[in-house]
Order: sequence, then C-alpha cells, then structure tokens
Amino acid sequence: MSKLKDTKFQNLFLSLLFDALGMLSFAIPGIGEFTDVIWAPIAGWLMTRMYKGKLGQAAGVVTFVEELVPGLDVVPTFTIMWIYTYLLKTKKKES
Repeated sequence: MSKLKDTKFQNLFLSLLFDALGMLSFAIPGIGEFTDVIWAPIAGWLMTRMYKGKLGQAAGVVTFVEELVPGLDVVPTFTIMWIYTYLLKTKKKES
C-alpha cells in the first residue's frame, strides 16, 4: 500500500509540473507556439510512460493533440488523467 501511495503522489507532482511546463508557452509571446511543436511529442511520450496500457496510450494521443492545437494549452491533461486514474477509476472498482 505504501508503494502505491508513493507512486500516487509522485505522479500528482509530475502531472502538475508537466501541465505547468505546457502552459509556459503562454508566457513567451510569439515563441510560445514554436515551443509547443517541441513539447507536444515529449508530453505525449511522458503520458504513455506515466500511465500504462491502452488508457495511457489514448491519453498520450490526446495530450499530443492538445499541445499542438493553439489555445488549448490551458487544459491540464496530465492532472485530469491523474484524477481519473487515482480518484475516479478506483471508486468504480470499489462499487
């Protein structure tokens, strides 16, 4: 149980960090959209490494597209995936 709890909070910290990095492009006018081209594949890959299986792969594709489309950087996809994985999905199993 302790290892699961450690992983849970480690993934929360990483999710918040990666979402913040994705939103940094708004801080640099003009250059921000270029950085999204670099960040999008990295973010998609990171998502598939943090969350295994088909759900992680689907989230990786969604993250990749979300980072590429201008204006959608404000969507915290990593944090949403964390909430689904550790809060919503576990409640479904308990029911």
